[in-house]
Amino acid sequence: MEDILRPIYQERASQSNTLGVLMVEKRQKSGQTTDSFDVILLVIVKEAEQPLFIKHYSYDDKKASMHVIAEPLLQEWLLLGTNRKIFEWLHDAKIIFDRNEYVANLKTELREFPFYGRKLKMGLEFAKLIRRYVDGKALFESHLFLDAYNHVVHSLHHLARLAVIENGLHPELTVWHQVKQIEPEIFKLYEELVNSEEMLEKRLELLFLASEFLIHSRTNIGAGHLLEILNNKEYWSFSEIMSEKELTPYSVDMSVLIEYLIDKHLIEVVNVETKGQGVFHRCYRTHKKLS
Repeated sequence: MEDILRPIYQERASQSNTLGVLMVEKRQKSGQTTDSFDVILLVIVKEAEQPLFIKHYSYDDKKASMHVIAEPLLQEWLLLGTNRKIFEWLHDAKIIFDRNEYVANLKTELREFPFYGRKLKMGLEFAKLIRRYVDGKALFESHLFLDAYNHVVHSLHHLARLAVIENGLHPELTVWHQVKQIEPEIFKLYEELVNSEEMLEKRLELLFLASEFLIHSRTNIGAGHLLEILNNKEYWSFSEIMSEKELTPYSVDMSVLIEYLIDKHLIEVVNVETKGQGVFHRCYRTHKKLS
């Protein structure tokens, strides 16, 4: 298989822009890892006009998919978790070409999972968790139980991913398999939600009570990255928070996260005078007890 595909990846490996070439082969009887292809070729390049370029090939009775990925996009995927399959591919891949040990160092970094990367990832998962939890609770209180259920399932998924990252691991596609070993309490909540024969309203009511405790117990670690950044200034306007480079990944979840942390007395509001009488700029700072 590798011999047949060699002319394709050798051409890429010969280019100075190429950092590494990896090959992921389909596991026996399962094409889930490789999106039903027999082989995935990953070509990592320094830069490209098109951050992701995908080409499909046929050979014998098999098929292959080549993904040419610009390094900035790869780093974004790894940081934000927006392409979860990439972790599995990098873990399982055979290194075909490696310029200056780029790929070997990348795999080592993923395995060791530096603490700063964990803090940011926990912050992002926590923000998504709060968004789903708050929206789900509002829908529940409006008696829109099926819509609330959808949000609660997603909130539990983010809680599970947060627990996995907290334990120094990357969340995989089989996150519930991971959580069953690491945090059985969260796994049990998920099982009760999807398998219980109780009325949906009752299931959701019990789950909101139980998950509130689990979320509360992780608030300090989940919000740690955000609070650490906010501690660098006396107070921040919301636009300053959103334009801060280290905080831009929080995106649309930032507003609801800040309001949640105000409720938990971890952030407080600072009213700054405007030219309009009785109208203030609403700014934010970490609670004085944290400073």
